[in-house]
Amino acid sequence: MKQNLSALLGGMIFGAGLVIAGMTNPEKVLAFLTLNQNWDPALILVMGSAVVVATIGFWAASGRDTPLFDTAFHLPGSTTIDSRLVAGAGLFGIGWGISGFCPGPAIVGLLSLDVRAVIFVIAYIAGVKLFEVWERNKSTPVMQGDG
Repeated sequence: MKQNLSALLGGMIFGAGLVIAGMTNPEKVLAFLTLNQNWDPALILVMGSAVVVATIGFWAASGRDTPLFDTAFHLPGSTTIDSRLVAGAGLFGIGWGISGFCPGPAIVGLLSLDVRAVIFVIAYIAGVKLFEVWERNKSTPVMQGDG
């Protein structure tokens, strides 16, 4: 129960921060990603403040054996930068640059019934499902006949 409440509270704080910073507005995000006379540096300030808050959080957690509301920390299993990571980051960036949405702001947009966010979330879910099918088929051995 504590895990769910802390996740809900964290999500609400994250969503409120996105709304307050204007990062749920795709035009604001695209104004940062488009380097022209209308360039808006606000996103870099939001990212910078997020890095500061996360750094403080990781520093505070580093002295603990377990998190406050769970039995173990859930950290990434790999620190390797490989082609899958680079390709995934590239696809994320392309989608973000085309739509002005990433998953967090898209959920906020979805809740406000922004048609652009609805389209993004549908495309996002389709992409996740396509990847899952691809991964499942990639790891399934191909059966060959007896000849």
